[in-house]
Amino acid sequence: MATIDIRRNHTLSKDAARERAEDLAKSMQERFALNWKWDGDVISFEAPSGAAKGTKGKVTVSTAEVRVEIDLPFMLKMLKGTIESKIEEKLKTLV
Repeated sequence: MATIDIRRNHTLSKDAARERAEDLAKSMQERFALNWKWDGDVISFEAPSGAAKGTKGKVTVSTAEVRVEIDLPFMLKMLKGTIESKIEEKLKTLV
């Protein structure tokens, strides 16, 4: 079960939403040393090392919605609220 589960509706084309989801993945990669890859309309990611070590999740893009699901390791669960608000802020700028 995802520790964080955020859904955001969008009015973008699916291709534009995918581009912006990829921008989000790239920014997370740079900031948190996450590895990510596309699998259809889903970006899967994980942090094998660094401050976010053990974090796993996915970003699912559909024609009307972007969904971000993140499983936080035990040590980051106390920062859940802060992490959620940062994701919400980033999504507002992207979709």
